[in-house]
Amino acid sequence: MVKNREFEDISFEKINRLPKYIFASINEIKLRERRNGKDVIDFSMGNPDGDTPKHIQEKLIEATRKKGNHGYSVSKGIYKLRLAITDWYKRRYGVELDPDSEAIATMGSKEGYTHLIEATVNVGDVAIVPEPTYPIHTYAFTLAGGTVRKMKINFNENFELDEVQFFKDLEIAIRESVPRPKYVVVNFPHNPTTVTVTKNFYFQLVELAKREGFYIISDIAYADLTYDGYETPSIFTVPGAKDVAVESFTLSKSYNMAGWRVGFMVGNRKLIGALEKIKSWVDYGMFTPIQVAATVALNGDQSCVAEIRDKYRERRDVMVESFANAGWHLGKPRATMFIWARLPEKVRHLGSLEFSKRLLLEAQVAVSPGIGFGEYGDEYVRIALIENKKRIRQAAKNIKRFLKKF
Repeated sequence: MVKNREFEDISFEKINRLPKYIFASINEIKLRERRNGKDVIDFSMGNPDGDTPKHIQEKLIEATRKKGNHGYSVSKGIYKLRLAITDWYKRRYGVELDPDSEAIATMGSKEGYTHLIEATVNVGDVAIVPEPTYPIHTYAFTLAGGTVRKMKINFNENFELDEVQFFKDLEIAIRESVPRPKYVVVNFPHNPTTVTVTKNFYFQLVELAKREGFYIISDIAYADLTYDGYETPSIFTVPGAKDVAVESFTLSKSYNMAGWRVGFMVGNRKLIGALEKIKSWVDYGMFTPIQVAATVALNGDQSCVAEIRDKYRERRDVMVESFANAGWHLGKPRATMFIWARLPEKVRHLGSLEFSKRLLLEAQVAVSPGIGFGEYGDEYVRIALIENKKRIRQAAKNIKRFLKKF
């Protein structure tokens, strides 16, 4: 009689490369507290709390009712959406892009990023990823069999990148990487630290990429959420950047379209072509009415983006002021929908995970522990500006009572 194979012997090595999701422990406590009737003030996830602007919703409804819009779509995005993407770049940055070969619509920026890595990274390829980092920026390479070299992000009190130190560290990382890096990933305005860069940063990065022979992935998901006169530069304002770079964006934050899953990637034809090819095998594209509505979002009245930006700026100002009154002094970021908050000195010994747990249990305030974004984040927590001003002030009162225990 043939013995059945033991299922315990079947391994899943790829998924085992992923560590335990640190944020899961905070989510579990949060859900348990809410089930027990506690009023948790939740700053832990970058999930916009507002509705998608009405004119975008209405276009979705209209397109949904139109005959012929319910079949399979185009995996790289309908032409009108790709044209809207390239027109967005032309209006915003004065950059010319070909909608057929240099732009592709994605199901949010994370999907496009992950599939690009899957399509282009071979086992053993090296990527340099500055840290702290949005986790998928690292683990997409891990899942693809690549190797990640981490590099600490250094910044000043205004959350501006120390660009001189960045390039010193990057050149060391390049020299010490075996094999030489295939990719360098940058994400500015930065999640989680909110750090910003100058246009000159991209001139230096493109020059270095051409000299050393690596590709650049630039993620500008928070490009629209900027304050106090700061404007997000694009890598494609640098001549020749398309030879070495792609850039991704998402409609999730700027237009409160997180659940719609709409984003795009533009730039280098070889990389965009690789992404287009893998997507043609694994998906049929977004629901066509969503793509039509996304076209209206990019081409239409942008006052809704200004309103969303102003909402986050007001919340930022209220949080900085009210938390300072509670004994927790925060820096004021110039971009994103987050505050990267160093732990108050008297609780720094706890580390970010234990602090976050205790803050949730004892003050009913949820934040994201910085250690979840990498080892260099352990003295910080990320606070998302997703609660209204009244709730922010209430959180400050709770935190003031909490900090008095130490």
